[in-house]
Amino acid sequence: MCFDSTLDCDNLSRIVDLRKAETFMATRIDQFDLKNVISENKWVGLIRLAQGYQTQYIIANLALGFSAIARTATSFLLRFFVDDYLSAGDRRYDILLIALGFILLAAAQGGLTFVSGKLAAQTSEGVTRRLRNYLFDHIQRLSFAYHNRTDTGELIQRVTSDVDAIRRFYAEQAIGLGRIFFMFIVNFIALLTIDTKLALISIIIVPLIVLVSSYFFRKVSVLYESYQEQEAVLSTTLQENLTGVRVVKAFARQEYEINKFEKDNWENYQRGKRLNTMHAFFWPLSDVLCGFQMLAGYMVAAVMAINGEITVGDYLAYSSILVWIIFPMRNLGRLIVQMSTGLVSFGRVEKIIKEEREPLEKGDFIPTDGIKGNLAFKNVYFKYEEGSQALEDISFEVKPGQVVALLGSTGSGKSTLVNLLPRFFEYTQGSIELDGVELNHYPRQFLRQNIGFVEQEPFLFSRSIRENITYGVGKDIPQAEIEQAAKAAAIHDVILDVLGGYDTIVGERGTTLSGGQKQRVAIARALLKNPRILILDDSTSSVDTGTEADIQEALKYLMKGRTTFIIAHRIQTIMTADLILVMDKGRIVQKGMHADLIQQDGIYRRIHAIQSQIDLELEKEIARV
Repeated sequence: MCFDSTLDCDNLSRIVDLRKAETFMATRIDQFDLKNVISENKWVGLIRLAQGYQTQYIIANLALGFSAIARTATSFLLRFFVDDYLSAGDRRYDILLIALGFILLAAAQGGLTFVSGKLAAQTSEGVTRRLRNYLFDHIQRLSFAYHNRTDTGELIQRVTSDVDAIRRFYAEQAIGLGRIFFMFIVNFIALLTIDTKLALISIIIVPLIVLVSSYFFRKVSVLYESYQEQEAVLSTTLQENLTGVRVVKAFARQEYEINKFEKDNWENYQRGKRLNTMHAFFWPLSDVLCGFQMLAGYMVAAVMAINGEITVGDYLAYSSILVWIIFPMRNLGRLIVQMSTGLVSFGRVEKIIKEEREPLEKGDFIPTDGIKGNLAFKNVYFKYEEGSQALEDISFEVKPGQVVALLGSTGSGKSTLVNLLPRFFEYTQGSIELDGVELNHYPRQFLRQNIGFVEQEPFLFSRSIRENITYGVGKDIPQAEIEQAAKAAAIHDVILDVLGGYDTIVGERGTTLSGGQKQRVAIARALLKNPRILILDDSTSSVDTGTEADIQEALKYLMKGRTTFIIAHRIQTIMTADLILVMDKGRIVQKGMHADLIQQDGIYRRIHAIQSQIDLELEKEIARV
């Protein structure tokens, strides 16, 4: 790794890596692309979602059908044993042979049920594993605009709870529906062979069960979707609270947060209660209907047996089979209602799948010798999807190796401007040229591999310091190069003497590090990447004066030959910049070098005067001490 960016020492390998990465990502996206599951009919969508698993899922259902046949055959074997072997004295078959028949049928029933359960489990877990992987991959590739308008808790809820509801749909509900179908068909045919009238009497309640289930299905679907939406709100509240726990404690706002959570949780409780109340109405109603059906069937069959219309063996077989007619119907209603949760969850997941990915590979220009860093903004405008104009008529030019400083109040458009460079957002009007080529002709992936970004609020993962520094490179890096980047960011000695070495695990979001330490680790991460364009978004705001001076001294060498954008609020930080852009309300109101701007009447001179006065008063206070 060479930090002297005037040399193109690893541009060629980087371009080759990009080509390989593009091919690999395209393969993964094609392999796991679930866009084809989208359908106006959610049932069709769920069938498509199981693509690649349909055969084994069909076998799982067929196994249930044969299991039902084995179960019904047991009832007929019982009829034979009572009517022929015991009553008629037919001794052509040994009792041990009949017993063996019962054992073999039970074994067949159990074995087929096991096969069905195993295949159904493989299907459900395989589908949901692929779905989770796809959703995570898909969410990573969605645009910044989508993430700006979507709550984190909402996404977490859909990738976890909703996907689990889809898993239950395949593992329990859909296979349960197949089981009910086969059991009903097989056992109804069996009843017809015993007595047609008795068979028809035994299914009188079925249409009513279906109607009642359909009614509750519609009701539960609406209530469940409402409940899941509130679950997402609750997840967002919890996620925000845990993320900002330091702020909560610092401002002693625990009671406020507790009350806020209790309010959201109360709404969640109310919606859950309404959902469970609807379930509570359905279960006893279906049980009562099925109970009356079974009672009526037993009474009619008993009268027919007494009158000699059917034999005792027929009655015993009927009593056994009736259970397996009514029991599935009893569960049919429950499954229909429960399947509504799977359909609702699939609809929520489908909304994510419908979102268009940010095309990382879109762009047809990759320079063979890498980028130089010559940038030209020409009358650039940008507006967020829902909001006012963020940038208006932005025009300036930067030569390779120059340092551009952006100064302005919060909301003036500084961060928005630099976010256009890696194509986090697309400018809506005007032109941005990089080395004479329109910026949107470069693939996003290529741009982001060649742009180093240190944010105002650096994010560190709960991993080792070494992993956080090498995160932007994505490959094994010699320890010497990691230390070189850390020294340049003035964090190497701190890592060894204070933090315990490069293998030290930092807390979630880097909470075990101070603000200045996180900032310097983030700078080291960007420097190790050796980008051609470097963006420092107020990256020295959290460090002390001495450390800032060390970083600035190191950056003088590191910025050589590299186009650098610095967003800062302190003029002292940007006085040596080649070009200073003063921004206000999305427009450039002043531009030039420090020596020129300090002579002009405007925002820059006013800010300089205020900061100089503050520094002077601070020096007087220190002198008094």
